[in-house]
Amino acid sequence: MYALILPASTPFVLLATVMGLSWWEDHILPTPEPVEALIEDLLAEAAPGRRSELPRIDAALTREVAGR
Repeated sequence: MYALILPASTPFVLLATVMGLSWWEDHILPTPEPVEALIEDLLAEAAPGRRSELPRIDAALTREVAGR
């Protein structure tokens, strides 16, 4: 009889575990900063001297070809 109880109760035990972890995450863990603020901070630090315009590729090719 106990051999039947364990397999039948396993899904409920797993469900209770997931629900408990979800509650713990919502109520116990600290709230993180919004992701948008973190992304803006990273982008601001990563590229302080970004160019407003990329160099033209065809100009570099014509100079290279003309030099030959």
